Amino acid sequence: MRLRNWITVVISVLLLAAAGTVGFLVNRSALRAADSVHRSDSQALAVNNGLLTKQLQLLSAKELSSFLADHVLHLGRNSAADRQTLATLVAKSSTFAYGALITDLSGDVLTASRASGLPAPTDEAWKPLRAALLAGQPGFSSIMKVGDTYLEAVAVPIVVGEAPAGLLIGLNAVASTSLQQYLETLKDDTHTTVVADSTGTIAATDDAGAVGSKVADRIRQAISGAPTTGTFVEYEAGGTGMVAIVVGQLPGGYAYVRTQTKVSFDGAVHAKSQTLNMTLLAMLLIGVAAVLMLGYRTTVQRRRADERFQALFQHAPDMVSVLDLGGRIAYSSPSAGAILGFPTGRLVGTSVFDIVHPDDRSYMVQQFAELMKEKNGVLRLQCRVRPATGEYRWFEFTASNQMDNPSLAGIVINARDISENRAFQERLEFEAQHDALTGLPNRRRMQDVLGASLRYDSVAVLFVDLDGFKPVNDAHGHEAGDELLRQVAARLSSCVREGDVLSRVGGDEFVVLMPGVLDPGAVEATSSRIRSAIEAPFVIDGNEVRIGASVGVHLAPLACDPDEALRAADHAMYTIKKAGGGRALGEPVVAGVSGRHRAEP
Repeated sequence: MRLRNWITVVISVLLLAAAGTVGFLVNRSALRAADSVHRSDSQALAVNNGLLTKQLQLLSAKELSSFLADHVLHLGRNSAADRQTLATLVAKSSTFAYGALITDLSGDVLTASRASGLPAPTDEAWKPLRAALLAGQPGFSSIMKVGDTYLEAVAVPIVVGEAPAGLLIGLNAVASTSLQQYLETLKDDTHTTVVADSTGTIAATDDAGAVGSKVADRIRQAISGAPTTGTFVEYEAGGTGMVAIVVGQLPGGYAYVRTQTKVSFDGAVHAKSQTLNMTLLAMLLIGVAAVLMLGYRTTVQRRRADERFQALFQHAPDMVSVLDLGGRIAYSSPSAGAILGFPTGRLVGTSVFDIVHPDDRSYMVQQFAELMKEKNGVLRLQCRVRPATGEYRWFEFTASNQMDNPSLAGIVINARDISENRAFQERLEFEAQHDALTGLPNRRRMQDVLGASLRYDSVAVLFVDLDGFKPVNDAHGHEAGDELLRQVAARLSSCVREGDVLSRVGGDEFVVLMPGVLDPGAVEATSSRIRSAIEAPFVIDGNEVRIGASVGVHLAPLACDPDEALRAADHAMYTIKKAGGGRALGEPVVAGVSGRHRAEP
């Protein structure tokens, strides 16, 4: 009997040990798979945001290049004309409101928009800027401190003839940039987002008080070698484990960094994994102690395994559903109720397409049909889903065809809410194509629309330049000038038809696109409305000011070159300017199809 008991003990221990080992391996495998997907998604998001940050940097350099294309610089030391030109740049730019300067190729300052508050020429932060310029790229400095202000310098070469003769440099106070404001708006308690230079100095962050401070040493060490595809950095801060995603090789050696605690990054999956491991160990010890309860132990193990499975789905951040052949929901994880707000089991038996946005529904049905044709196929897409609140939110879906899997016999759907990330991306894209002061489409957006329109239709192009804007700016200040531009934008918006495109393409220059119009009478009517609207008095800070508008018109036929059409309208406007402006001429000037470049006065 004693031998039989020992045999029972050995068998029980072996069976439980085998079951425990399998449980540990399965749990570890599932954890690795979940970690891999989570890290891949987090890295993809960081890379995308890093790319948008790079585009914003390059737009600032493009602003300087565009300014050079429209203005002539004398490059004399302390040139009064150049100082006035720099003042115009600073006044019109929302990026370089701090100041601007002109230097020779060795870095000596020739002319600056301000008499003091300039960074020292010997500052080490100039090195990345000079290195980029030598490589034929726009220059971006590291962060420099002047007094209590942290600055970034952006430089483009001034070319005379075929060779560079100097540098045009814009200075931007990083604490007040649009990127800094966006990061503060999108602040999330679960993570911290920063943009840092190659020395680890923070240029933008969702914590305004941290601008100018340094990132952790491990992050700083990773910045110089971080690829554009992103890299993970794990370190400790004050005894707390941290995880950072670093996307490097941005202009000027800058990097995009997203940081959070390792606990919040790993999330509930790791916590549940540890619980599972402890449960399996406890079951092993209980099995050894309760030799005579082998049958009971097996039953308990099966029940607890099922409870663990349900607990993982209950607390998982993603929704998991199984669809049948008709797209009806056969199974929905408990997390779907928490994420979408529907009672548990409420969605079972309903069609998944019923909660998809009508504009996305036909595409979803088509993709679902294609997936059904591919055994074990995987599909990944984004669409809008209606929660119980009725307000549509963006979700990312990963669908797997498991119809031939007898355990599932359906389409397995994993979905996660990406509304906040999508909103952030759309906001950055909007800012890249719209004027920050007036909210109107900028030159880049206007040129895209003009090119697309001319492929299918004729377009009337109206180039509007304000008469008398500079005296208002000089008399009442730049803030008053900005307010006047906003009011002008509002009046111009009321003058155009639905379907027309109004954009701000320069300091006091606007362009109106009228697709499908080749009737001079219709264009003249719009031009007259614009001149009348602008010539009406404006009230700026309690003062009544009057300005006018010179409107150049070009009737571009189908398939006309977009740049040629824009130059022709600009030339027509300049003709009016030379004649004394819109008030003096009284009639629009219509340019021919050929057009030419605007001449320097």
